[in-house]
Amino acid sequence: MAGISPRTCANWLMSELGLYSILESSRDSKLLCLQRFVRLFAYGASTLILALYLSNLGITDAKIGLFMSMTLWGDVVISFILTLFADGLGRRRILTLGSVLMTASGLVFTFSGNYWVLVAASIFGVISPSGNEIGPFKAIEESILSQLSTPGVRSDIFAWYTLLGNAGTACGMVICGWLIEWLESLDKWTAAHAHRFIFGIYAFLGIVKLILAMMLSDKCEPEPPKQEYQKVTELNEIEIESLLSSSEDDESAPSRPAPPPDSKPLPPIPKKKHPILPSISSKSRTILLKLSILFSFDSFASGIATASWITYFFTTKFSLPEGTLGTLFFTTSIVAAFSNLVAASISKRIGLLRTMVFTHLPSAIFLALIPLPTRLFPAVMFLILRACTQNMDQVPRQAFLAAAVLPSERTAVMGLVNVVKTLSQSGGPLLTGWLAGMQKFWIAFLIAGALKASYDLAMLKMFLGFKPREEDEGAQDRRGEAA
Repeated sequence: MAGISPRTCANWLMSELGLYSILESSRDSKLLCLQRFVRLFAYGASTLILALYLSNLGITDAKIGLFMSMTLWGDVVISFILTLFADGLGRRRILTLGSVLMTASGLVFTFSGNYWVLVAASIFGVISPSGNEIGPFKAIEESILSQLSTPGVRSDIFAWYTLLGNAGTACGMVICGWLIEWLESLDKWTAAHAHRFIFGIYAFLGIVKLILAMMLSDKCEPEPPKQEYQKVTELNEIEIESLLSSSEDDESAPSRPAPPPDSKPLPPIPKKKHPILPSISSKSRTILLKLSILFSFDSFASGIATASWITYFFTTKFSLPEGTLGTLFFTTSIVAAFSNLVAASISKRIGLLRTMVFTHLPSAIFLALIPLPTRLFPAVMFLILRACTQNMDQVPRQAFLAAAVLPSERTAVMGLVNVVKTLSQSGGPLLTGWLAGMQKFWIAFLIAGALKASYDLAMLKMFLGFKPREEDEGAQDRRGEAA
C-alpha cells in the first residue's frame, strides 16, 4: 500500500486544527478574533498586577476581595443593559461604547491611587480581576460569529476565537511581568509607578480595540425578520359586482372570475425593523434557566480562584517576582490556548457535551491540589496540569449554547448567561479575601475544585442526549415541506 503523501497529511492537519475554517472565514470574523486578542492582552497585563497594585497601596486582603466583587457587580449591570439592547440599537455601537469604557478605566487607574475612585472606575468601566472576559464584548461577538458561520465550521471558529484570547492573556502577562521588573530597576521608578504605566498601556489598547470595532461591516448586525410577501391583485368591475352579489346571497356564491392577465401585484409589505427588546421562546427560556443554574456553580468557583488571586497566592507563599510570575502564567495560558484546538477536534467525535465534561473535570481536581504542596515545583506542576484542560470546555460550551437556542435569541441569551455567570462569580473574591485574611487561603482552592467537579457531573446528567434547536427546527421545516 502506497504511503500517505506529505500534502495529504498537511491537509488533514489543517482541517483538524480548523485552519481552513478560520482562513476562509469572513473579514468580520477575523476582525472579531483580533479584537479578542487585543482585549485579552490588556486583561492579562492588568490581572497580573491588580491585587499586587492594590496591596502596595496599603489595602487589606479583605478590601481587595471587596474590590474584585464590586468590579464584577458593576460588570453585571453594564453587560446586562448593553447586551439586552445590542440587537435593537446596533451591535457595532455597543462594541464601540464598550471600548470607550475600557479606555476610560485604564486612564483612571493610570492617574489615581484612591481606593474608592478605582472602585468607581472598575464598576462603571471595564477592568478584569480574573484575566477572563468582562464587559459586553463576549456575548455580542459570539452571537456575530454564530451568525457569520455555518454549524459545520462553528466549533473551529470558536476554537480560534478562544485560542487567540488565551494567547492574548499569555502575552499580556509575560510582557507585563518582565516590563515591570525592568522599570523597577530604573532610578526613581517604584512598583506603583511601574504598575500605573501598565494601566496606561491598558488604556492605549482600549483605543486600538475601538478602531477595530469601527472597522466592522453591517453584516455584523442581526438579520431582519423574514419578509412576508402578499400578491394582491386589483379588482375590476366584474369581480366587484361578483363579490357584492355573493354577500347578498346566503345560500350560494358565484365562483370568482380569474384575474385579468394584466393585473399587477402590489408592492411587498415593508421590511420590519428589528425590535429593541429581544423575544425568547418558552423552550429557550427553560434551557436558559437550567444552564444558568449550572453555570452559576462553575462561575462562583471561578470567582474563588481568579487569576488575580492565584498570582497573589504564588507571590505571597513562594515570593515569586513579577517576571517569573508572568513567565509561569504565560506558559499556562499558552498550554490552555492550544488545548482549544484539541477540544474542537474531540467535539467532532464524541459530541459537545461529553467534551465539555470529560475535559473540565480533570482541571477541577488539579485546581484543588494546587495549595497542598509546600514546595514550588509540585504546585507549579498542578497549575500547568490544570491549564492542559482548563479551557477545553470553552469551545464546545460556546457551540453548545449557540445551538441550544434560536439564531434570533443568541445575543440576548448569551448576554443573560454571561450576566448570571458574572453575578455568581462576584461572590467568590469576597470569600477568598476573607479566607486569605485568616491565613486559610488553601481552603478556597478546595472549595473551588469541589464546586467545579459538581457542575461537570450535573451538566452531564441534565443534558446528555440533548438535541440542538437548529437540528430540531430543521427537521420541523423538512416535515412541513413534505406535508
